[in-house]
Amino acid sequence: MAEKIYSGTSESLVIRSFKHFRDKYLNSRKNVNDQEELADTSQAAPGFLDCLPVDLQFMIMTLLSPADLCRLGATSRYWKAIIQDPLLWRYFLIRDMPHWPSVDHVTMPRLEALQSPLCEGEEGMEVSGHDFMTDYLKGCPAGRRQWFPLKPTWVVTSFFQSLVSTTMEPRYAMFGPGMEQLDVSMVTRLMHSPDVLPVAGIPQRQINGIGSGISFMYKNQHKFNILTLYSANRAERERARVEQQAVSNKLFIQNGTDESGNPQFSPTPQVQEVCQAVDGFIYVANAEPGRGGEAEAAQIQALVDPALGSTSRPLLVLSCVSREEPDPITSSSSSTTRSRTPCVDMAQRLCLPLLPNPWMVQDTVADSLAGVLDGISWLLRCSGRRL
Repeated sequence: MAEKIYSGTSESLVIRSFKHFRDKYLNSRKNVNDQEELADTSQAAPGFLDCLPVDLQFMIMTLLSPADLCRLGATSRYWKAIIQDPLLWRYFLIRDMPHWPSVDHVTMPRLEALQSPLCEGEEGMEVSGHDFMTDYLKGCPAGRRQWFPLKPTWVVTSFFQSLVSTTMEPRYAMFGPGMEQLDVSMVTRLMHSPDVLPVAGIPQRQINGIGSGISFMYKNQHKFNILTLYSANRAERERARVEQQAVSNKLFIQNGTDESGNPQFSPTPQVQEVCQAVDGFIYVANAEPGRGGEAEAAQIQALVDPALGSTSRPLLVLSCVSREEPDPITSSSSSTTRSRTPCVDMAQRLCLPLLPNPWMVQDTVADSLAGVLDGISWLLRCSGRRL
């Protein structure tokens, strides 16, 4: 999906940009007459890497980690300028974004900048002034951890409130088509995977007509409750799954459409009570190819409506497929044969950047529960738990 949307930055364009810069850089070195510039150690004779053809330089850079690229940029003025080329980082974003396992409201790249066309300049193809390097470094897996705020603004700070928040068990409402449409039930797997999330019991608290959900224990230290909200009864869900048809969603009431023709929803009275009682939301999205409907974003917006609770409550999106995908046969085809919707595209599909709530999309596999713990860890942190 990403390759079809974000076109226009091929290897040849990056190499052409490098060639223009190096020609200009070498010509400027030949014309330097200022003795101070000649004495500058950074203006020493070119090294071995500097003399390589630019296509080989580019190939070497594509094999380096983000940290190594930044270290390379610190070795000379030439490499500093090369590493800061926005075309290079635009290329990296388009190449790597489909394989990022997660993205959140802090690290989401600006996709509209990637969609803007390139323009012809004096030195070849040019891009807008957007900082693609920063987008990549804060969004790639190696950089995401250091961008996570150490103390989110929505965490309570008073001593009394901190005691209350750590002794009370946080509750999260779980809903979404990924709970119902996949061949493997993620909820069933959660209930029978004590090595991942041990079941800690069923609380006595009740929400009218809904129930109390199931309590789990994260790393044998942090207890939390998941309240599952299904769109229909078991028989209706199973029939819709087998027949590959949409089920009539009984969690929402459709209120017509907006000015753009998009559907608008409001939760049923019972679901509204749930929204007012929980500390956050877990949306299980169906990330298998060809799935997903236009109503998803509107239904999410209905549940996180500020009229039903604080906008500081986090939303975790588990972008779920039934089973692990096989390893790609060749690296060149890995981006085109991936059997799941990339998490960046999932965030865009669900219109998450428009939400006021903190959110995260995490790639998940229902059969192995891969990715679930990473998502739960983020959710608990956003709820003020010190992990």
